[in-house]
Amino acid sequence: MSKLRSNFSISSFGIYEKWDEKSKSLPQIKTFTTNIPAQIDIEFGFILHALKAKGKRLDWVIYHPDVPDKNGQVMPPFEGDVYVRNNDWQFYLGDTVWPPIENKVGDWRMVIECEGKILADKTFSVLVEHGDGEIQFWKKRGY
Repeated sequence: MSKLRSNFSISSFGIYEKWDEKSKSLPQIKTFTTNIPAQIDIEFGFILHALKAKGKRLDWVIYHPDVPDKNGQVMPPFEGDVYVRNNDWQFYLGDTVWPPIENKVGDWRMVIECEGKILADKTFSVLVEHGDGEIQFWKKRGY
């Protein structure tokens, strides 16, 4: 008898519409990118697609660029776990930029593991926009 083999892949990554944690639907992708402009409430991350993995535990970690807490101490990486709910399942792992922007600039690495094996690993660079950059060019034109 053959054993079912789980399959994991990143189906999208980049900037997303605002995500509602209470909603069953995942956020919609706006832009595929790993360069994230440093703007308040911008949502970024990726969606992991899991096939034939019902019941498996996924451990996730978000490594941030030394973001301090309200007492000025560097916060530990954000981490948690989630269980795959069915055999064709998607999971959104992401974060957002909150004030003050200055201490959120840098690389944000997001990792999902299962049974000690890395399934997904994506690094996003939160960058301060330059006046002549492509994003600023289109933003001035209303896009």
